[in-house]
Amino acid sequence: MTLTINGNPYQLKTGSFLPELLSEMKLAGKPVVIELNRKALTPEQHAKTALQEGDVLEIVILAAGG
Repeated sequence: MTLTINGNPYQLKTGSFLPELLSEMKLAGKPVVIELNRKALTPEQHAKTALQEGDVLEIVILAAGG
């Protein structure tokens, strides 16, 4: 299936959940903020969020520093 992530097309196997995507993108365990189809997800929602063909995600990686 094709998703749009941060404005770019991304291919992912059908039936995937958000944790699989994060793992594939090497973002598992990192502090991220995710918006799915213009709705922000809480970290608790990540594990149970199934992804569908055409979903649009914005993923922001949080970084500390100065």
